[in-house]
Amino acid sequence: MSTQHSTDIVIVTDSSCDLPASIADELGIVIVPLTIRFGDEEFVDREELSTAEFWSRCVNSPTLPETAAPAPGLYEQVYRNAAAAGTRGVVVVSLSSALSATMQSAQLAARTIAADESIDLDVRVVDSRTITMGLGTIAIACARAARAGDGLDEIEHLAQDLVERTRVFGALDTLENLKKGGRIGNAKAMLATALSIKPIIEVTGGVVEQGGKQRTRSKALSYLVDKVRSYDGNIENLAVMHADCSDVDLFVELLAEHYAGEIVVGEIGPVIGTHGGRGTIGVAFQVTSSSIDGD
Repeated sequence: MSTQHSTDIVIVTDSSCDLPASIADELGIVIVPLTIRFGDEEFVDREELSTAEFWSRCVNSPTLPETAAPAPGLYEQVYRNAAAAGTRGVVVVSLSSALSATMQSAQLAARTIAADESIDLDVRVVDSRTITMGLGTIAIACARAARAGDGLDEIEHLAQDLVERTRVFGALDTLENLKKGGRIGNAKAMLATALSIKPIIEVTGGVVEQGGKQRTRSKALSYLVDKVRSYDGNIENLAVMHADCSDVDLFVELLAEHYAGEIVVGEIGPVIGTHGGRGTIGVAFQVTSSSIDGD
């Protein structure tokens, strides 16, 4: 878990955020880990299992690993640590509640803390309704607001506003994980692989939906770049996430032609990688407030 920084308000998220550790540490974002199970073996995400180790295990595993939400006790400990460090408030930005029980754990722990009269800590839990760097970009913006001295209400409202404006699009490189997970039949997977089909996914309303398909990897990358370009500059907080992709630098260069700001790059870890598979690449960003009506 990231280092606890002494500040008035602490931002907490979970390991599905795929935030680079350097950014989380710099901004004092606390990351609560999910757990990853390979058969009978269980690992704490980002602590006992690195992303590189995860991918090498996946190659050798006939079945998909499983992910499990953090226990409420993990969140409770984070809250208690924050209170002990003199923090007045915590804003938790959680993995989409439609996909995981992670948010439920955060809420249960918040209720336990609220009932403890010896602790003076205000905990707000926000459902990000998104995944990977979509979640990560919200956590970054909230942490920067906390650093700038914004109050708890302001940061909670900021998080809720960003949730409405967050967009996540991705391209899968392989159908192997969907096949292993039983989400696609063997024959269909073989046919799609033979045709080099790259499914496009989009996070909508908190769940992952199919957003079409492209015939080649380069066309899939072009599709994602065109998607960013289609917003005509009305986006902010652009991030790229990738699952062990050798072409990520090229992808960032292509995006930089259409986006002037910093592009944060995060590695897709086990929580999201379990479902997407190696080679998944995508973008996350927020649509600017002025353009949201026309989105």
